[in-house]
Amino acid sequence: MARSEARPVVTLRSTAGTGQSYVTRKSRRNSPDRLVLRKYDPAAGRHVLFREER
Repeated sequence: MARSEARPVVTLRSTAGTGQSYVTRKSRRNSPDRLVLRKYDPAAGRHVLFREER
């Protein structure tokens, strides 16, 4: 399958400062702003906010 420019791969970096990251895809058309998700950070041992890194 071809890679789409409408759904790029983005890196989500932990706001807890642990260096933990997740990689996902997002729709540029539906969410043009930076993505913020609450996910589990194993280094911190709890759920924290993960922000999109560019």
